[in-house]
Amino acid sequence: MTEAELRSVLTDRLAAVRGRIAHACRRAGRDPAGVTLVAVTKTVSPRIAAVVAGLGTLDLGESRPQELWKKAEAVPAARWHLIGHLQRNKLDRTIPLVALTHSVDSERLLAALDAFGRKQSRPVPVLLEVNCSREESKGGFRPEAVSALDERLKPFVGVSVQGLMTMAPYADDLGRCRPVFAELRQLRDQLRGASGLPLPHLSMGMSNDFEVAVEEGATFVRVGTTLFEGLGEI
Repeated sequence: MTEAELRSVLTDRLAAVRGRIAHACRRAGRDPAGVTLVAVTKTVSPRIAAVVAGLGTLDLGESRPQELWKKAEAVPAARWHLIGHLQRNKLDRTIPLVALTHSVDSERLLAALDAFGRKQSRPVPVLLEVNCSREESKGGFRPEAVSALDERLKPFVGVSVQGLMTMAPYADDLGRCRPVFAELRQLRDQLRGASGLPLPHLSMGMSNDFEVAVEEGATFVRVGTTLFEGLGEI
């Protein structure tokens, strides 16, 4: 595929996804400007990530720190989002490259990020991952534990907790996804009230269910397959 053909394909796909986001916002009475599309580039090459950024979609997401290191070097203009698990031994190399870490899944990781932020004299922006689907295969805080975090967050001045993240179970029936997203929004609202933190963001919704997530209040949607299907070998 030539560069021009690749740009054309990605232009059309990005426009289609943004159109679906806009329609979902209209159904929910929301402004589409309040939803950020994070293009998840984990299945494609740095070349494709660079094309996406060149088309104006600068928010790019990766699950694995090693892959993020490589692509951040190739596409330095992007705003990189880490959406997968971060091991503490990869923190020092990863966090300086990342605009937002979506997947803080334990108090141990939160404490390590706090120490890093204190050392750098700059709070690290993060989201707390919550396992609202209650699937054993997924990580994150238990929903029942979120309300107790309000007091525990107060000592953490080296991190800036900006909201919550979750993943719904994959399902053909999108009705199964909606309660997961609604619960995350409710947990965010409860934690906001208890902690006094603004917590403006909800990261939820992927290729299969991002429109439902937008209807339920998502401010970040993480879309990969819908944008990049069939492009992984390019």
